[in-house]
This record gives sequence, structure tokens and C-alpha cells, in this order.
Amino acid sequence: MKTKKILIANRGEIASRVISTCKKMGFSTVVIYSEEDKNSLIIDQADYAFSLGAGTLAETYLNQEKILSICLEAKVDGVHPGYGFLSENTDFAALLEKNNITFIGPRSESIKLMGDKAESKKFLEENKMPVIPGYHGEKQDPDFLKQKAQEIGFPILVKATAGGGGKGMRIVHQVEKFDEELIAAKSEAKKSFSNDTVLIEKYISNPKHIEVQVVGDGKGKAWHFYERECSVQRRYQKIIEESPSPFLTSATRKKICETGVMLAEKINYRGAGTIEFILDCDSTNQEFYFLEMNTRLQVEHPITEMVTGADLVQWQLNVAFGNIPKINQEEIKQLGHSIECRLYAEDPDNNFFPSVGKIDFLSDIILKDFRLETGVRNGDEITTAFDPMILKLVVWGEDREKCVNQMKSALERLPILGFKTNREYLRKCLEIKEFISGEYTTNLITQKHQEICDARAELAEDEIMALLACHTMLNHDGGGERTTPIGGESSVSVFESIRGLRSF
Repeated sequence: MKTKKILIANRGEIASRVISTCKKMGFSTVVIYSEEDKNSLIIDQADYAFSLGAGTLAETYLNQEKILSICLEAKVDGVHPGYGFLSENTDFAALLEKNNITFIGPRSESIKLMGDKAESKKFLEENKMPVIPGYHGEKQDPDFLKQKAQEIGFPILVKATAGGGGKGMRIVHQVEKFDEELIAAKSEAKKSFSNDTVLIEKYISNPKHIEVQVVGDGKGKAWHFYERECSVQRRYQKIIEESPSPFLTSATRKKICETGVMLAEKINYRGAGTIEFILDCDSTNQEFYFLEMNTRLQVEHPITEMVTGADLVQWQLNVAFGNIPKINQEEIKQLGHSIECRLYAEDPDNNFFPSVGKIDFLSDIILKDFRLETGVRNGDEITTAFDPMILKLVVWGEDREKCVNQMKSALERLPILGFKTNREYLRKCLEIKEFISGEYTTNLITQKHQEICDARAELAEDEIMALLACHTMLNHDGGGERTTPIGGESSVSVFESIRGLRSF
């Protein structure tokens, strides 16, 4: 494959992650940045950088015409959208296609079909795939929707058909509450997505959130890279993910992964995508239902890479430019166990209110089976302008117990000073008995929040000083296992030293 020039229409840790694989493949990289990001790490990592100027997200990272003009000026071959921002924007994908620039993701029609929860569910129903019982039609008359809710049976879920992240979503336990919850869900959906259309679904009281990683060649062939469990969530946002799921039987794992592949192949899907399912823990046979498809790379993709040895960004790039891997499904193996924790700039003691400040110390100790993905470095300012996730911590172990212990050790030795984070909160989540047993559901945080808070304690001053001393010794005396400045060694090269990337 000849040298390509790739523009990354994103920022932060995912931009840094894409740059790493592009460099490995010999591609040159172009990044874009707003005024607030003018000193960001990715500017130093990329080959070229273009300013988007100052302004709101709509004027910068979501400004399709401005990004297109940079693409044309830089003469790029393709655009990697990362996740968030324009990654699932049908118009942006079509705009690039119109200008003969490869969108490193699915075709615009796939994004459109899977981006609408109601339309995607209709498609699955037509193709006899498992869908949660509910109403996914266009009729939005409140009395009609209430009637449908009663037919389905309470509790039910009112959910916006556009968007995600828990916006425009309400659980209704009794018919008397339906009207007010419907109004609230529609109002939030309108404000968040400019679309107040909702669907009605049966609410699964004890669910697990299981998702299947797929890659399609765009010609009717797809592969799965097994499943991830993402049931540790706070307000519908994932905070801890693991692969494989400790709950699934081998029969369910096979069935759910094959279902994901079947869907990807039916829509001639191109590139990396994630098909999310709800598994009913109260069912006798681990019944699962389609939830939605994310037509992009996921935040939690590193744990899939750790257990399969695959570089999913490399798969995206190869497929986008027609370099289809010649590999059978049986050759993709799942080995060991991996966990990812998302570290956020937030204060668990103050209802998880966003935290701001300058990063005074971000530990750069690289441990065995430790992968750090971030787009920040010491001295960077953390503001409320962007998503509060500042880094992802990923570990791998031969089995789940070793992996959990690896993560607890990694969290203990990775303090971040200068502002509040959820680090200790995450560490305590790993010690909850339901998590240890693997029988937790998406209700874990809601049910155990106070227990986690009561057990959580900030690092004592002498412990912080000891860590700082250790950090200084490692960097100056060469002691310990290995060190690297944040951003100095790519997450991919650290990954290679842990598990070994394979080029399929």
C-alpha cells in the first residue's frame, strides 16, 4: 500500500491513538486543533497541524466545511473521525465521499440506518434478529404511546430514537407516571438532538450490557473480535469495561458474536463497529436483545485489542483503502483477560462535579501489563470545555483474578495531582463483591454507590510523597521496571510489549 496522508478529525487521546498506528503503517498524519488546544500533545505527535481558530464546538471540531477545506488544502487521502464529534455524522461522511476523500468508517447509508434507534430496530425485526419487545414506529401521539406502553407491560423505557449517552431516556414503573416522564424525555431529546421522537421498550430490570466488536469489508464479509462487558455504568456512561465477560456461557458467547457478524454482513458494513446487546440476567437461558450499533471505533476498544492481539485502527485503515485481510474467523483468538478504567476529571465527593486545574503530576511509571492512553501531559490545563475523561488505563492478565489485581495495583501507582479524579472510586468498584463474582449488572453503581463512597479514601500525604520519590528515582536512577514520559512512547508500542500486535 502506498503512503497515505490521514487527517484525524478529533482531539485528545483518540487522536493520539490513531497517530500511533498511522506512524507504524508509514502514513503521514494531519491534526486539527481549536484555540483551546493550541498547546496539545497531538500537535507535537503529528506531521502537520492546522488551526480551527477560536469558537464553539460548532465553529471548530463540528465545522464540516472548515474541516473539508483543511482536507483539500493538506491534500489528504482519508479522514479518521475517532469517536464522538463527527464520527457518526451521515452528512460528514457523504461530504467526504463527494470530494473523493476516504471516510475511515462505514458508508454514509450504514451510519444513517444504524444511527436511528427506531429504524435499526425495524430492520432487525424484519431480519428475525433479537429485539427487545416494544414500539418503534413514527406515531407519537401521547395517548397512543401510553396504550403501547400498557400493552408491553410496565416497567417500560421511554428512549429518544436519536443520540445516546442516556439523554432523552426515562424509566417508567407505573402508568400514572407515564405522561410526565414522556414529556421530560421528549423535552430532553429535543434539546440534545433536535429530534423529540421516542420509542417505547420493555425495561429489563437486571440487565448486563454486552457488546460485540465487528469489522466488515463492505462487501458482505465480516469478522467478530469477541465481546466486551460494559455493565459498570454511572448515569448510562461506562466507567469500567472488561473482556471477556465473566458471565457468559461459551454457548451464549458463540451465539451473541455470530449475531453481531450476521447483522454486519446483512448491511454490507465497512470498517470497525460495535453491536450492543442487553442480556437479561433473570432469564433462564441468558437471553439477549439488540440495543444499538455504534458505527465507529469505541472508547473501550483497547481491551479487545489486548485479548485478540489485533490493532483495530490498522484494520480500519486497511479496510477503508481496500486492503482486505485474508483471514478466517477461526484465526482470531481470545486470550487472557483485559480491563479498562476511564479516569475522569470529576469530584466523587461533590456529586461527580467536573474538576479543573493544571496537571501537576501525572505518573509515568509503565508497569508490566499496563497500557495508558491519554492526550494530556504534565502542565496541561484541564477545563470544562471538553469531555472530562483524561485517560484510559488498560491492563491484561492470564485470567480475570490476575487482571483485577493488576488493575488495582496500576490505579494505586498512577496518581494524578492538581485536581480531583475518580481514581479511588474506580479502585473501590473493583472490590465490590458483585464485581468480584462477575454477577454484577448495570444497576451496580446505583445500588452500591454509598458503599463505594464510604470505603473510598484519598491518598494520604505521606503516600503521595512516597510515590513522588519513587517517580524521581525511576526517572533519574534507572531503577524499577521501565519509565516513559507521557506522550513520549505511544500506547501502541506499550501494547506491543505487553501482548504483541499481529498484522492480519
